[in-house]
Amino acid sequence: MGGSHIYDMIVVGGGPGGYTAALYAARAGLDTLVLEKLSAGGQMALTEAIENYPGFEDGIDGFTLAEKMQRQAERFGAGSEYAQVERMDLSASPKVLETSEGTFYARTVVLATGAGPRQLGLPGEAALTGRGVAYCAACDGMRYKDRTVVVVGGGNSAAADALLLSRIAGKVILVHRRDTLRATKVYHAPLMQAENLEFRWNSTVTELLHGDALTGVRLKDRNTGAETEVPCDGLFISIGRTPATEWAAGQLELDQNGYIRADETTKTSLPGVYAVGDVRTKPLRQVVTAVADGATAAHMAEEYLAEGV
Repeated sequence: MGGSHIYDMIVVGGGPGGYTAALYAARAGLDTLVLEKLSAGGQMALTEAIENYPGFEDGIDGFTLAEKMQRQAERFGAGSEYAQVERMDLSASPKVLETSEGTFYARTVVLATGAGPRQLGLPGEAALTGRGVAYCAACDGMRYKDRTVVVVGGGNSAAADALLLSRIAGKVILVHRRDTLRATKVYHAPLMQAENLEFRWNSTVTELLHGDALTGVRLKDRNTGAETEVPCDGLFISIGRTPATEWAAGQLELDQNGYIRADETTKTSLPGVYAVGDVRTKPLRQVVTAVADGATAAHMAEEYLAEGV
């Protein structure tokens, strides 16, 4: 519970970046607390098989990896509190975090609040996540080797996902609501040259077809109104992500998409505040880049505290 105690570091978010920051900070002797609203792992915990994180040659499920990260950080003295952060004053000294479990104080704060995929909002979408519906081609693409998948979207993420999947899946159907991609030109030629890639222009997904798992999608032509059923084994929704930064408005500098501006040092626009993982501006959002951020943030916080601020 909250109180008058002042921590050296509070980490907001118990995903891979958050618990890595806590691990490195605790091992450096910093009094460290992780605030997590649900359970360890964040988005990672929802991934059935992680096959691109080094050290697990047979892969590992995200929930198990999250538990291992949490236990490792706690073994070195980091604490965990399950609490919803409701308000933060990051410019105060010490920094103030008001939560569902009371108010906490810290000299430094690491923000690991993550970013969630934008959803289509269709009935059954949440229940089918992991059973045919996916949001990360790099995470889940290999599950659909030589099978048929649909990719929804027209931006850089969708184009990159479609290209990646074209090298794995038997057939890729790219569905976009306009008649041309919004993705940068560098993607256009490779997509057009992919022999197993089919475009469905001016189309939207209106229904998910399924039993226990996804069996197909219903598409609607936005020009004619005609609807068709497309059998598929997987649906990759690549229509963008939403960073969890609604609380940061007016406190931290954000980029045009709402991500926290923080470079490879993870330093934000406020001293003693660091952003790690999916919530910060960065070119690649993966578990391995999140844990790298966490290590860096702990190092930067240690330097900041050593200055006697």
